[in-house]
Amino acid sequence: MKVIKTIKEMKEWSSSVRQAGKTIAFVPTMGFFHEGHLSLMREGRRRGDLLIVSLFVNPTQFSPNEDFKNYPRDFERDRKMTEEVGVDILFAPEVIEMYPPDHQTSVRVEKVTQNLCGKSRPIHFQGVTTVVMMLFEIVMPHVAIFGEKDYQQLVTVQQMVRDLHMGVEVVGMPTVREADGLAMSSRNTYLLPEERKAARSLHQSLQRAKELLQKGERNADRIIHEVREILQSESLVRIDYAQICDANTLQDVDRIERDVVVALAAFLGKTRLIDNLIYRIF
Repeated sequence: MKVIKTIKEMKEWSSSVRQAGKTIAFVPTMGFFHEGHLSLMREGRRRGDLLIVSLFVNPTQFSPNEDFKNYPRDFERDRKMTEEVGVDILFAPEVIEMYPPDHQTSVRVEKVTQNLCGKSRPIHFQGVTTVVMMLFEIVMPHVAIFGEKDYQQLVTVQQMVRDLHMGVEVVGMPTVREADGLAMSSRNTYLLPEERKAARSLHQSLQRAKELLQKGERNADRIIHEVREILQSESLVRIDYAQICDANTLQDVDRIERDVVVALAAFLGKTRLIDNLIYRIF
């Protein structure tokens, strides 16, 4: 595996690969890898002749009061994990490389970013789409793999790709969970033992939503009421949102008559976790 730090070298490598008729699979990450990341890499390994993983903690998707400086980082650990999975290139640029002092351009996707996390993190998705657009331009992938845990991010990137007629297939992969159901996340390392135990309620509440949906419940408010009851049974859980949205538009629904996502965000201490259940009618 080769580590590339500069945009110039990354673009030259990708150009030569494409000219040789090879397909590039790409997994964009912020590092501190866990099994969820590795599952995306394995899918990328399956889908492309060559696999590129980016490792870049993107400052523009963090608000001033969020955890950019404290976000977990361990480059050597991540490098070894990508090597073991069979990654061809680890693209790990510095912030100054991606955002030089005269950087002025951003990319904004409108409607699908306004609900859910977009309400409490108003600059987040503009930062995401800007950096993903830049990474797509630099890496030149044929296919990019994202996790469904960050479902609003996945939908937003897919919308951007459609709107801008970009030649990248964006693939979503199922959430990978711990043995007790907690969705794997780099931020889980922030949790104190008692918070980690209480965090199980996120998955438990989604399982209850799934049970109700499978039994034929179609009233969104009734399902959300039971979801919130489970979350509120844990005193350490502070709900940011619990909503049921159309799986494509991310607009709230009253009755469930098409594919939906049951989406949660909650604080445990200072740590904000998200999770979701994608429920398909057909």
